[in-house]
Amino acid sequence: MPTWVQLVFLACGVCFILALKGLSGPKTARNGNLLGAAGAVVACAVPFFWGDLNLKHVPLILAAILVGTVGGVYGARTVQMTQMPQMVALFNGVGGGAAALVALLELQENGEYFDWFPLAATAFTIVVGSVSFAGSVVTFAKLQELMTSRPVVFPGLPVAFGGSFVAAVVLSVMLVNDPQMWTGIVLGLLGLLIGMLLVLPVGGADVPIVISLLNAFTGLTVAAGGYVLSNTVLLIAGTLVGASGTFLTLLMANAMGRSVANILFGALKGGSTLGGGEVSDRPVKSAGPEDIAILLGYAERVIMVPGYGLAVAQAQHTLRELVDVLIARGTHVDYAIHPVAGRMPGHMNVLLAEAQVPYEQLIEMDDINSEFKHTDVVLVVGANDVVNPAARTTPSAPIYGMPILNADEAKQVVFLKRSMRPGFAGIENELLFDPKTTLLFGDAKDTLSKLLAAVKAL
Repeated sequence: MPTWVQLVFLACGVCFILALKGLSGPKTARNGNLLGAAGAVVACAVPFFWGDLNLKHVPLILAAILVGTVGGVYGARTVQMTQMPQMVALFNGVGGGAAALVALLELQENGEYFDWFPLAATAFTIVVGSVSFAGSVVTFAKLQELMTSRPVVFPGLPVAFGGSFVAAVVLSVMLVNDPQMWTGIVLGLLGLLIGMLLVLPVGGADVPIVISLLNAFTGLTVAAGGYVLSNTVLLIAGTLVGASGTFLTLLMANAMGRSVANILFGALKGGSTLGGGEVSDRPVKSAGPEDIAILLGYAERVIMVPGYGLAVAQAQHTLRELVDVLIARGTHVDYAIHPVAGRMPGHMNVLLAEAQVPYEQLIEMDDINSEFKHTDVVLVVGANDVVNPAARTTPSAPIYGMPILNADEAKQVVFLKRSMRPGFAGIENELLFDPKTTLLFGDAKDTLSKLLAAVKAL
């Protein structure tokens, strides 16, 4: 490899590192994203100027790049904010699948010349890349509601999963000892099966954590593929994705109050969160927009708790207008952001940033929890599980141990809900039946618009 190519790849690797650093803050995220994209474009362009690229394959390669570019741009520009987690899952799966296919092609072309370590890396890339692809596709189907979001289990699932895992290890050893193409293909098919069996039993709030975990898997496969291909930029990029994905998975598991091992192996017993519970018929206190407007109009301290329902209704702009009106009246208003509110980390931050909400008004859970006891009104918009006291009081609840926002400590709590259907974890929220809680039923965008008009009329 010429020196100039190594230097270009090194520069691309530095771009990826700086991009990851830029994504750590809202003010630098856009430039960081652009820097990472620029590094990827340059890295993809280098093989056209150096290497033994077969000219007859160039039109096919360019066509594939064109299709991928058009599909990626179209998907990124048209995807709804509520569908962002699905898109992340799908794009991540494509990356894992691509790494597995490249490893299979490399096995076919050069497998007989590899020693044991490159062959081990090849086997790892094939099986883990296939796991990431199949698992991400199932996750996409769950979030897109192409299949049930509840756990899918059947008798003998642990045996099937364990047997497939052992078979994959045996075939990997066989591949290292005797690099045959059929072994690699069967190994890839086993990886697909393992990925499906890993994700099918997962339901409820575990889905975003699985997305992060599969993202880490894809990064590791890309890094291993970089070693097989002797490609420095793939090795750097894959290591960054694998490390950041692993770290994010641990942070999310900690935010849920559970270990990664519990999330992974608990899924074999039917999933640790159930999802899709029954609608309650217990009596609750409800009111109209005018009544809630009076509560907000005379409050000195208000905290907004956004959730997935806000994203579904696309009501973030109306919520921001309401907050602006309250602040103009002299009310102190903040947004309380739970780490796993929505369907992925940062979901609420991005949603509210889209509505031009000042970043200073977004307060993380650990920083705002002590403020609820001094708050006159908490307005919960489309959230449920992240304020459910069962996480503290009910050991049998699937969210038990998960840190929550202390909305129940406020003087008054108002829920904006479509119905009495439980949240993603599928359990009742006792806070809904508390005497200090009032419910405002309806689509969040419609009810917020009416609430905004009522507050302006005070």
